[in-house]
Amino acid sequence: MFDSTHAHITTWAIALILFVVVLVLQKGGNHKGAKITQMILRVFYLLIIATGVLLFSKHQSYNPALYGVKFLGGVIVIVMMEMLLVRTGKGKNTGILWAVFVIALAITFFLGLKLPLGWNMLS
Repeated sequence: MFDSTHAHITTWAIALILFVVVLVLQKGGNHKGAKITQMILRVFYLLIIATGVLLFSKHQSYNPALYGVKFLGGVIVIVMMEMLLVRTGKGKNTGILWAVFVIALAITFFLGLKLPLGWNMLS
């Protein structure tokens, strides 16, 4: 069923868009809209994890170490997204969280391009 990454890429692309939408809604003071959108985003977290686990279980034999690092990086990205939204909603400092988020996202994206299921642009 999961010979390609289309479902996984679609879910994380929509999640990143929803993440930005929630941030904009929070900054604009629309807390009810932000809360609803954040709940939808949480469903997408589950879909990202589900499609990622399916891809990982089927294809990790290509390079188990790098696929494991990519899996861990993806989980860190999701955790940072949620922590950023919660702390932003509470008005707390998020500087270090943004740094961890950007680094984890860059590493995960780089590995996604480099590994055999990726676009092989960096091979």
